[in-house]
Amino acid sequence: MSLTAEQQELVTTVRAVLAKHGDSAAVRRGLETERGYDEQLWKLLCEQVGVAALAIPEEFGGIGAGLVEALLVVEELGRTLSAPPMLGSAVLGVQALLLAGNAEVNERLLPEVAEGARTLALCWAGPRGWDSFGVTASGETLSGTAHYVLDGVHADTLLVLTAEGLFELDGDAAGVTRTTLVTQDPTRKLARIDFEAATARPVGRPNVNRLREIAWAAVIAEQLGAAEQCLDMTVEYTRSRVQFGRPIGSFQALKHRMADMYVLVESTRSIAYLAIAGLAAGALEPIDIQAARLHAIDTFQSVVSETVQMHGGIAITWEHDAHLFFKRAHADAQLFGAPARPLTRPA
Repeated sequence: MSLTAEQQELVTTVRAVLAKHGDSAAVRRGLETERGYDEQLWKLLCEQVGVAALAIPEEFGGIGAGLVEALLVVEELGRTLSAPPMLGSAVLGVQALLLAGNAEVNERLLPEVAEGARTLALCWAGPRGWDSFGVTASGETLSGTAHYVLDGVHADTLLVLTAEGLFELDGDAAGVTRTTLVTQDPTRKLARIDFEAATARPVGRPNVNRLREIAWAAVIAEQLGAAEQCLDMTVEYTRSRVQFGRPIGSFQALKHRMADMYVLVESTRSIAYLAIAGLAAGALEPIDIQAARLHAIDTFQSVVSETVQMHGGIAITWEHDAHLFFKRAHADAQLFGAPARPLTRPA
């Protein structure tokens, strides 16, 4: 997949906004807030760039660009570790509603999501992850616990995925208890949401396999952006760090290691864009997204490990961003699960 001129312009615009308003200092300020991200940055991205509206069809108040454009934004956010409700709300929440195909619900919810005035949280995982549902439905009554919900504590609308289909209810509805989780990755807020005989509105039956593929594609895009940033950080540092009278980046051993990092990043870009393009076009081979998911996990973890090593002791201090990327790498490896190894093609 090669980017069109419009897509490249979108990437350039988002990167410029993040460079000015979403740098490391802004991300760290966001960590100290209740929501865990810079709300002003999210407002800016929604109002000036329209990121929340990208994957929403025009008939529901969106831009109607598509899933690819939304994931390009996720990739750029991965470079900075910013975690506004883009992945959880504007990608997963929106795609769950579109897959459910309920026009009345979409007409009611999606225009406000496109404006950034409403956030969605997809409640899915059971205690052991996304291979099971945490919540069960009896008629229009929900009971159980959804684990690892992105932006779940503050989302305006909860979308609950069950074996019986997708349901919708307000975040502050009776019978709903939301709890922020303490996780390895401080840059992303996850929640546990308990449902005790909570009344919800049925939405429809989305294709769960496709929703999982979209979730994997979104994390792959984020991992790609983050891994590329780690590579850039490392190259820049080795240019400025002097040892034995010369920059350490001139040492052959480190050149080889950075070359290996580059190959990992670019190979991930190739397989990621192939999978994302196929997914958006409805012509995805399942093994493509599975392979991309596994390769992105390995790439991000390998690249960030090298980043830590080549930055020496400063990379494990709170003041340096490398340890935040390290934690995101290991958290992203678990987010939405992963296909089994080794991969096998269907007969």
